[in-house]
Amino acid sequence: MLIRRAKAEDAAAIWSIIGPTIRAGETYALDSAMSEADALAYWLGAERETFVAEDDGEILGTYYLRPNQSGGGSHVCNCGYMTSAAAAGRGVARAMCDHSIERARTRGFRAMQFNFVVSTNERAVRLWQSLGFAVVGRLPLAFRHPALGYVDALVMFRNLG
Repeated sequence: MLIRRAKAEDAAAIWSIIGPTIRAGETYALDSAMSEADALAYWLGAERETFVAEDDGEILGTYYLRPNQSGGGSHVCNCGYMTSAAAAGRGVARAMCDHSIERARTRGFRAMQFNFVVSTNERAVRLWQSLGFAVVGRLPLAFRHPALGYVDALVMFRNLG
């Protein structure tokens, strides 16, 4: 699997991954009705470094890396990851997270924080924990899940030292 910087010509493939996830409204606190243009502007924003995971020429996942805060908090980064349905169970998310950790270290970040992991996204929670992230906070009933109603969101953190 190749993980590389996203290029402008990857926009359609990125949308094919992030669009269904955003529309489902189950794992990201994004407006499920946001336009394709707004979703791509968010995912590919200037403050983000965006990557794609590719296997045999097919883009199976994408992630972004950005400072979590500015100023005194700029040494902690944040990432967002999404994979295609075809990528399920193939290790794409794990590979992207491993890549993001190394990229973050290269950029000088000292820690990585996930600000809002929906607690019902149990696969992601297990994956992040297996990669050394700890739940450091719980936001009670902070996410309105389209099928389950109000559920908790987690703050997850990992030192990169």
